[in-house]
Amino acid sequence: MPQITQVGRVIVPVADQDAAIAFYTEKLGFTLTADTPYGNGERWVEVAPPGGGTALALTPGRGEFTPGRMTGVALGSPDVGAVHAELQRAGVDVDGELMGGDGTVPPMFFLRDGDGNQLLIVADPQA
Repeated sequence: MPQITQVGRVIVPVADQDAAIAFYTEKLGFTLTADTPYGNGERWVEVAPPGGGTALALTPGRGEFTPGRMTGVALGSPDVGAVHAELQRAGVDVDGELMGGDGTVPPMFFLRDGDGNQLLIVADPQA
């Protein structure tokens, strides 16, 4: 069997890497973990949650892989309600209300970054 040890990063297409870095670091509290030039003026940019874990690679969208999509990325939080309220106050595009939280489905909500990419915030059962 191949030795695959983790999900290292998830690629999220963005229109402007600098604007995306600002959103993920200033609004979500992520850390810039990589900003490396390569190729013909390209950059490899990664941000990660402050506690580490899987990074998001913020790459220029191309072809069918364009910004403004459902990313399939689910971010965990021990207090989804507090995160929802904080992001609303910060002007982040979040769902109006939480979903779930009825004892069978964990509380969750969607947010959209500056490019309209959707990410899910869901209660982290490990917290």
